[in-house]
Amino acid sequence: MTTALPLKPLFAPLGLKTINPGASDGMRWSGSGPVLDSFSPINGQRLAAIRPAGPEDYDRVVRSALAASAIWRDVPAPKRGEIVRRFGQELRKYRDPLGRLVTIEMGKSIQEGWGEVQEMIDICDYACGQSRMLYGVQTHSERPGHRLYEQWHPLGIVGIVTAFNFPVAVWSWNIALALVCGDVCVWKPASATPLTAIACQKILERVLRQNGLPAGVSSLVIGPGAETGERLIRDRRIPLISYTGSTRTGRHIARTVADRLGRTILELGGNNAIIVTARADLSLAARNVFFGAVGTAGQRCTTTRRVLIEERVYSAFLRRLRSHYDNLTIGNPLDPRNLMGPLVNPAAVKVMEEALATIRAQGGRILLGGRKLTGRKYPGGCYVTPAIAEVPSSLPLLQEETFAPILYVMRYRGGLEQAIALQNGVPQGLSSAIFTNDLIEEETFLSARGSDCGIANVNLGTSGAEIGLAFGGEKETGGGRESGSDAWKGYMRRQTSTINWSRETTLAQGIKFEPGQPRPGLTRKRGDP
Repeated sequence: MTTALPLKPLFAPLGLKTINPGASDGMRWSGSGPVLDSFSPINGQRLAAIRPAGPEDYDRVVRSALAASAIWRDVPAPKRGEIVRRFGQELRKYRDPLGRLVTIEMGKSIQEGWGEVQEMIDICDYACGQSRMLYGVQTHSERPGHRLYEQWHPLGIVGIVTAFNFPVAVWSWNIALALVCGDVCVWKPASATPLTAIACQKILERVLRQNGLPAGVSSLVIGPGAETGERLIRDRRIPLISYTGSTRTGRHIARTVADRLGRTILELGGNNAIIVTARADLSLAARNVFFGAVGTAGQRCTTTRRVLIEERVYSAFLRRLRSHYDNLTIGNPLDPRNLMGPLVNPAAVKVMEEALATIRAQGGRILLGGRKLTGRKYPGGCYVTPAIAEVPSSLPLLQEETFAPILYVMRYRGGLEQAIALQNGVPQGLSSAIFTNDLIEEETFLSARGSDCGIANVNLGTSGAEIGLAFGGEKETGGGRESGSDAWKGYMRRQTSTINWSRETTLAQGIKFEPGQPRPGLTRKRGDP
């Protein structure tokens, strides 16, 4: 018999029950949609039931958010930052149970579960500091007695739609910055991970209530994308939708929101490559490729999908890489000794199996892995061994992102330029890396003729980005940016202002427009009609 997961020690402190309403405006919880069950990929155990948001629940939440927006936008930005800092302080108290819940509901290793909550804490600290740095620009006017400057104002409501693979961290990237920018937020999480969303909403609600803030500053609507998600992206009351997920869904969201002239922040699929040159530290490269390909069971948008290896070191590099795979521990992710847990659900296993069959059909060769694991140690049907596939660079499947622990390895012979062309020769453009100890190769990779991705690393893998700089990518990755640097600007509206502190009316470009003044080109001559 499969051992039941330890839920009581987690549910009580996180405010979870066996049946949970899935809509909250920060004060009132409700849910009128058909029951949604949450299952753990660790063993297939049913964790709890959720009553999703129905149409009336959704409308109540958005009306509450509109009312809260009128209050929250007038709170000084540093005061808003203080509230976000207190949210981070509260998260510190729940790092262990919330991290464990992430692991139980999503399946990533416990180290990654705790790390995801730590990322939430970090972005709260970052956003608190950012609240005092919502800078505009001031510049000199061409007109005497005038001043030009720009400032940034809140947008209003931000709709946040997140994916299952980072069920809490991506929401925190968005809400921490949006709140300090003066926005209120409505969150629609993935239906595969609703309990982590409910737990986070409850933690933030307590902070808001303790500080006398209105309902609606942070809201939650759980429900299927075809219903709740559609309401959110079509809602003209919501000027910005931030979406993290697949390129296919991102295209639909982009078109739908653009049709109402709304804004989007899109962080979509990745098809990330690492280049290993003959001048690389092969041991360092192998360790990083291993984590990039296997971490989160290959279910990160920044997962390493492709490795381009210079032919001279191809065999030596593969030997080192295979040794890491041979020593990989797979099993219950709550056990810190296991580096890899299950895929998120049986459907994900099927996607992997179909991809492996396609690789073989298109001329690739599976070097290792790719098996479904069964038996008492692997209950639930979601455990697999990660695969390494040797493929030609022309393999059609390389143009797609397969959200599974499959690593494609291939040789290159024509120098770094060929490797860069192969890396860039896919529709996606999220993360990339090169391993080399050659300064010229490094700088070429980082130059305008190098990587075309939003992230380009040197002697570091494609996964594990810090929160200090902007996160996102180009091409079919969507072009959106979240987290650090100036990503905060995406959550605000820019306003350009000119102040005339003189007593004169002076027009730009030297235009004269005063009664009684001749107008050039309009002076009538004798004989003109």
